Amino acid sequence: MISRRDFLKLSGVSSLALYAAARGNPLMRALAASAKVGLSDPALQPKFANPVPDALSPGFIYQPDKHGRYKVQVGATIQETGLIDPATGIPLQTPVWGYGAQSDGVFTWPGRTFQVKSVSAGGPPETEVIWANALNGVTQHLLPVDTSLHWCYSLPGYDRFTIEKQGVPLIAHLHGGHTDFQFDGNPEFFYGPPLNKSGKQQVVGPQWDFVPGGFTTKFRYDNNVRAGNLWYHDHALGLTRLNVYAGLAGFYFVRDEFDTGEVGNPLDLPAWPYEKAYAIQDRMFYDTGELFYPAFPDDPYYDDFIYGEVGEDGLPDEFFPDGGPSALAEFFGDHMVVNGVIWPLENVEPRNYRMHLLNGTDSRFMAIQFFEVPAGATDFTFATEPLPFDVIGSDQGLASSPTNVTTLLSEPGSRYDIIVDFKNVTPGNRVIMKNIGGDEPFGGDIPGPQVYGETDRIMAFDVVLPLDAKVADVSPTSLNGGPNVGEPTVTRQVALFEGKDEFGRLQPLLGAFTGTEFEAIPWHMATTENPALGSTEIWEIYNFTGDAHPVHLHLVHFEILGRQAITFDADDEENHQVILQHNGALGMAPRISNIELGDAVYLTPEEGYVENAPKDMVTALPEQITRIKATFDKPGRYVWHCHILSHEDHEMMRVLHVGPGA
Repeated sequence: MISRRDFLKLSGVSSLALYAAARGNPLMRALAASAKVGLSDPALQPKFANPVPDALSPGFIYQPDKHGRYKVQVGATIQETGLIDPATGIPLQTPVWGYGAQSDGVFTWPGRTFQVKSVSAGGPPETEVIWANALNGVTQHLLPVDTSLHWCYSLPGYDRFTIEKQGVPLIAHLHGGHTDFQFDGNPEFFYGPPLNKSGKQQVVGPQWDFVPGGFTTKFRYDNNVRAGNLWYHDHALGLTRLNVYAGLAGFYFVRDEFDTGEVGNPLDLPAWPYEKAYAIQDRMFYDTGELFYPAFPDDPYYDDFIYGEVGEDGLPDEFFPDGGPSALAEFFGDHMVVNGVIWPLENVEPRNYRMHLLNGTDSRFMAIQFFEVPAGATDFTFATEPLPFDVIGSDQGLASSPTNVTTLLSEPGSRYDIIVDFKNVTPGNRVIMKNIGGDEPFGGDIPGPQVYGETDRIMAFDVVLPLDAKVADVSPTSLNGGPNVGEPTVTRQVALFEGKDEFGRLQPLLGAFTGTEFEAIPWHMATTENPALGSTEIWEIYNFTGDAHPVHLHLVHFEILGRQAITFDADDEENHQVILQHNGALGMAPRISNIELGDAVYLTPEEGYVENAPKDMVTALPEQITRIKATFDKPGRYVWHCHILSHEDHEMMRVLHVGPGA
């Protein structure tokens, strides 16, 4: 496979190379040093000193009420993340927003875990969750809000609303759920906190006007599905990156008659306490413990994530009176966080452990490895060769068979189900989960460039617990999973673009082949992805950008069919596409021509790609067509988007409408 760097070298004066150079060529830029005045220095923070919270502990799993319903709300809380004041060693506290049970009012980051039974395992047809926005009285977001974006309160009729007066809009999305459209978490189905006891003044999104019965916070999730590792997170229009960064995410597991989550299950899968779930994220913090997110020209890292794209005069004063806040092109944090704790530790027995790995980052592709190091080590100076481990599943269920690897590529939004065997680790030694994906936009190169000092390590496992011989040490030898998608009748061609908004900032966009050419199309334009109800389609995703994008389709799971190289010309100067922004202003995107198909591209487990499970995320690499196959079996308004959160918030999302009524 030709790397992005090699492509730029070979393409010489091609318009695509000029376009990549114009946006700052992010793979060639160097981020500033991690230690900044006023920010937490990751080099001075403890590594592997704090236990990782157990997301599958029975005490951390939501319990339904007597009617079988779950009542969950979002609220503000203070959390200890493992940060300390380096001068005193005193723990620091971090204000976050979390999900929590309405019955106890305790909010956590990540939110507590759902664990439900599928219909085939004797569960009810649906799980009912009543979601409540309990950010009452919150008049300012935890993070800087760029109101120039296409966001909840910029929609027609909503621009008179503000967070100060109407509160923070939210909408929960069950990522991977096979969900009726009105409960799917469409970003225009948002709602603010109640403004009085009756809730009648609560702001609700415009799409509720088209739902029979109107606005409701009672969501129903389909249990007639196979076992899978789903997750839930906020999905409000133009605020997803900020609401998730503030803490709004958690696990949701479906169990069936094979993957029961219990000891003695038919597949010999390790069960709790030997089954773990880790939500891996990255953050920046102030040296006082608060979350930091660069948004203003004088902020540390601002230039690194904006790429100097705006003009010499900066952003226009009418939208940015203080130079910001401005949305970022991407975001990479310098502190790695697992289940809300920086660089945590898990003590383990010398046996097989099942681990569910959620990539909950904004922009970071991770290439995950495991290394044995001496007891107490915090780096890889005396590391062994990478330890092999088995990948047994992914986003929406188990794989067709286990795949033994030493490296696993994890795209933002994805989940991978793995088995790690600690029996061959020297007793008392440590295993560090390593990331070699780098700290910049991913173009396909592994290892990627590491520009922060500490982000190559994620968490550690100390093999210090005695083996409990009363519990069998198991690992599956057969799985009988994998994608289960019918024969396609339609092939649809869609595309990924990088344009610029009216301010000259990078604006990633989706698009479609409209009969004569590929057009970049923003969110608010007419729907182009309109599968017939019950149809099975092949989607050919053309990536006309310089980076990989993790593409997510709501409603469905899909099978990844393969990839093919392409060459093309991209004209962003004299013959560019004009992009109508949500506010009537004009942006641009390159016009694509002279597309030529190349050889098939084979991505192998040896390179880190394991794709033999039902997926709802796919890595679409630059200068390639990525082909997937899915069946669209529920009607209504869904979405598809890039799962780089900074991208979906800045227009890299489109409506996916199944059946009539688009």
